[in-house]
Amino acid sequence: MINLAYLGAAVLFILGLKGLAHPRTATRGNRMGALGMLIAVIATLFDRQILSFEWIIAGLIVGALIGLILATRVQMTAMPQMVALLNGFGGAASVLVAGAALLEAIHATVNNQSSPLNSQFLIAAGLSGIIGSVTFWGSLVAFGKLQGIVKDLPLRLTFLPYVNGALLLGALVLCGLLSVNPTTPLYFWLLVACASVLGLFLVTPIGGADMPVVIALLNSYSGLAGAMTGFVLNNSALIITGSLVGASGIILTMIMCRAMNRSLTNVLFGVWVPTEKGLSESEVYGGRVKSSSADEIAMLLETAQRVVIVPGYGMAVSQAQHAVRDLARVMEARGAEVLFAIHPVAGRMPGHMNVLLAEADIEYEKMQEMEMINPSFEQTDVVIVIGANDVVNPLARTDPNSPIAGMPILDVDKARSVVIIKRSLSPGFAGIPNPLFAAENAVMFYADAKQGVQDIVGALKAG
Repeated sequence: MINLAYLGAAVLFILGLKGLAHPRTATRGNRMGALGMLIAVIATLFDRQILSFEWIIAGLIVGALIGLILATRVQMTAMPQMVALLNGFGGAASVLVAGAALLEAIHATVNNQSSPLNSQFLIAAGLSGIIGSVTFWGSLVAFGKLQGIVKDLPLRLTFLPYVNGALLLGALVLCGLLSVNPTTPLYFWLLVACASVLGLFLVTPIGGADMPVVIALLNSYSGLAGAMTGFVLNNSALIITGSLVGASGIILTMIMCRAMNRSLTNVLFGVWVPTEKGLSESEVYGGRVKSSSADEIAMLLETAQRVVIVPGYGMAVSQAQHAVRDLARVMEARGAEVLFAIHPVAGRMPGHMNVLLAEADIEYEKMQEMEMINPSFEQTDVVIVIGANDVVNPLARTDPNSPIAGMPILDVDKARSVVIIKRSLSPGFAGIPNPLFAAENAVMFYADAKQGVQDIVGALKAG
């Protein structure tokens, strides 16, 4: 019955992931995944024949309270940081569980009791300690960078990869020593220490622009750590779950790397910094930027038949998604077609813009992916860019020396008119100016995203 329960949970996990592939079935997919996890947890508790549930109940209460507080207080703009922390907690849990299982097995061996201390157990425990530690400390650094606590270091230390290689080799050697000397837990904690430093060194040099990719990769690591812990506990449900998370995280990482035209190696060992060959802000903007007002933009929109809205991190920061929905509905009431162009790495994590727009009850069919919307920009009357920067920067197409050279972008500059709602001309993550702001067909509306959109809606309603 336990094995059947695990099999049923695994099927629910797979069906849940499949459901998440489309918004109409995403809620059902979430529920199926949650049900699968509930079945797996209950089956595990019965399988282990736990007689005392006091500590488990206490842990459930404490964890539920922490989760409830985080879920209700964390803003949508801080959701990437939340995901980074959750990845880290998953890695830490794997390390602690593997360590506890190792100590229990050593205790049983010393007391001449039945013990699972075999090669599979020891190697899996070591790998769980390595991967979990890298995940935990790397996720903490990623959280700090997204939160602004840890600053980017635009340095390329040529010797750092060798240091990281030495740390990884040291951790693997300690894992081997643990398998040879199974009753010496010191090797496990030493490899955890090596892997912890490795996690810090791996993520610290990576620029903030690449943090979404790093978070996706760390998510994969947390799954792999869980799978290794599954081998430690000989728990098939944990092995399957960890494998699914690990595989999906790697797939998501590769999708994001393609969207940014960057290799995973480049993300891990390079930093986005402005090049000396690039144009300065004065050369790009000098006297060519045209500012506008809500009334002027309303006049421009009155005759528009096709409008495309490009959301960016600025929309997330100001929580402007509901104001954007109101603008779309006003335009649609006037007979205009309104679509939303979504860049894969807009915001701070994959799907960030989709989630915000869905929160404002905007139909998912109106959210067009980059490959789908790009060919139609030439037939678009007005594009409204809300807080986006690098994902609409034409330098990606025109300047081979640019840090974002070759990165696929939304071709908004090809539209008849472009309105950019932004507080200032400040650069995006890549730290470079954007020629779109000074284009002939573009105007700047200097305002907070939410307030700016509300002013445009008011001007449209006032005629």
